[in-house]
Formats: sequence, structure tokens, C-alpha cells
Amino acid sequence: MRTLEGVNRFKEIRAKSLPSIALDDEIVYSSIIPGQEILQEEILKRFQKKNPNHTETKEIYDENSSSGVRL
Repeated sequence: MRTLEGVNRFKEIRAKSLPSIALDDEIVYSSIIPGQEILQEEILKRFQKKNPNHTETKEIYDENSSSGVRL
């Protein structure tokens, strides 16, 4: 939190500690940094919940890693 904008966002999502990760304005991880695979699974789960009729899949890769997540 190096900017006023960051401080305001921290308060807005009601985070209590750093690091905190919010998805869809909901604190999902507080005081921990999840592994890449766990975070990808959480993002995919939320994507599928928001887009239940989405049938097309696409691999998204981290340029520094060989693992990807299907969307």
C-alpha cells in the first residue's frame, strides 16, 4: 500500500492484513499467498459460476511457467 488509492481499496474490501487477495470484491485469501495452482482453480471456479453456459475453452499460460489454466 504505497498510494492513497491502495489504502482506500484496502479499506473498501475490508481487508484486515497484508497480503490479502480479493476476487469479485470478496476477501478470498488473507495473510497468505496461495500457490499458483490453487489461485488458478479459484479463479476458474468463479469464472464458471459467472458463465455457466461458456463452452469454449482456451489455455492461458503464465509466460514464466509451463502451467496454464483453462477458460
